[in-house]
Amino acid sequence: MKYAWIQQHRDSFPIAQMCRVLRVGRSGYYQSLCRGLSPRAQRSDRIRQAVRQVHQESTEIYGSYKIADRLQNDESLETACRNTVAKAMRQMGLKSRVSKKFKPTTTVSDPSKKPAPNLLDQVFETDAPNKKWVTDITYLPTASGWVYLAVVLDLFSRKVVGWSLSESLATPLVTDAMRQAIENRRPTTSKLLHHSDRGCQYTSSEYQKMLATMNVTCSMSRTGCCYDNAVMERFFWSLKHEWTEFESFANIQEVRMSVFRYIETFYNPIRIHQTLGYKSPDQFEADHTAKVAV
Repeated sequence: MKYAWIQQHRDSFPIAQMCRVLRVGRSGYYQSLCRGLSPRAQRSDRIRQAVRQVHQESTEIYGSYKIADRLQNDESLETACRNTVAKAMRQMGLKSRVSKKFKPTTTVSDPSKKPAPNLLDQVFETDAPNKKWVTDITYLPTASGWVYLAVVLDLFSRKVVGWSLSESLATPLVTDAMRQAIENRRPTTSKLLHHSDRGCQYTSSEYQKMLATMNVTCSMSRTGCCYDNAVMERFFWSLKHEWTEFESFANIQEVRMSVFRYIETFYNPIRIHQTLGYKSPDQFEADHTAKVAV
């Protein structure tokens, strides 16, 4: 193992120094090159290569649990348990770039509007798509000012089904996201539960009229209880801590491209979720469709 490590890092550190630190002789190291690496050392090398590959493919987001799951489910990669993956990551100095702090956000309600009851009641699971949608707004900074992102997410698969960006917090921001979700999914709206916080955009006459016209059932969080919409809060946390905090934006156009890349090319089709059995939203829905069709 020590010889294999020296061989792997020979371009980064002097061989003599590595042999001295690891307390092995240089002659033994050079003899190992002639003998070739042992099967154990070869497997360790393949594991490190696989771990590095998955870590890079996730844009350095995945930690040892998700990397280990990828190795278990990808026949082209060397299989390893979570502890082995964690050890390999430590040896190579790899770690998830995601901060572990989670600070749920809140919103400001309009006291002149009557909110809907909390019908969701923190039951975030459902047995099929298009039965429970959650939605919310977050803020993203640019050099020219704040921009606002509204997202609609299906609780069945955690898939983002609609989203909208604007430089204004006015109600069209959320109506555009909801209309996009309806166009993308074509749900049976009479069977759809729509959950949001009590923000003035969601309690507005314009938005409530749209939901009523489609016969969508409306549910709202309790005052100041961000955990009533925890899945949506968690998505925004992931977007920021996995993606946007590592970029800077000049204007809304740059934000739009970055959010598009995260949602449409990574989050929905690729990013695996522990809640979904380490599947991406798209894969989880595809498996469900196949199962229902049998």
